[in-house]
Amino acid sequence: MSPLPRLMVAPNGATRTKADHPALPVTIEEIVACARACHATGADGLHAHVRDRDGRHVLDAGLYAELLAELARQVPAMRVQITTEAVGRYSPDDQRRLVETLRPRMVSVALREIAAEPDMALTRRFFGFCAEAGIAVQHILYNAADVTRLGALVADGTVPAQGLQVLHVLGRYAPGQVSSPEDLDAPLAAQAAASLCPDWAACAFGRSETDCLLAAVARGGKARIGFENNLFTRDGNRASGNAARVAEFLSLLARASQAGR
Repeated sequence: MSPLPRLMVAPNGATRTKADHPALPVTIEEIVACARACHATGADGLHAHVRDRDGRHVLDAGLYAELLAELARQVPAMRVQITTEAVGRYSPDDQRRLVETLRPRMVSVALREIAAEPDMALTRRFFGFCAEAGIAVQHILYNAADVTRLGALVADGTVPAQGLQVLHVLGRYAPGQVSSPEDLDAPLAAQAAASLCPDWAACAFGRSETDCLLAAVARGGKARIGFENNLFTRDGNRASGNAARVAEFLSLLARASQAGR
């Protein structure tokens, strides 16, 4: 399985709408245009959500297939990850069915959602299927307890250790949430305690998103940026679009790299 993109953009997420920001991409045409702009600016990966005609987040294999085909045609060098996010509506069976039907190259799966059933044999079979199909699974982890549980599932063989990828989510989807670079401390400590050496990235909420992502890269991780988690630039101004978030972050990352030499 290929490694995680260095910088993945999450342009829309499951809940935000154009009422939150007019540049939030919702339709397939808008998502593809956003992907083109973000790739041209320097992002090498896309975390994709699709929406139905009413703008609702859906786990729809047909819509995902349409999006993936358009992205492959218009932005072939950009690596695309779909999501199985449940948003309180989808069951683990719904999530598994999407992945088994679509067979994407990359998928993000929240560990606490997919492993919520008592029958862990279903979870084991799902992750085994993904490994056999060559699907790169990024495990979404919301706190240190999730990291510890992943360590246990890797240890007992439920989750394959080879090619392990994780995303540490710093903070919560809550009004006024502002993440902090120090939010990395607990999950990274748990990661080390569980003897996990994954290809890892972080995402963060609110106006400290940029500083959190710079801290993640400084600590050996990768970054996921975009309107799914934050609409503002580092100085607190409303960003014009996802590509602007990518441009600002890469500029600051380059400066930090120069300063560290």
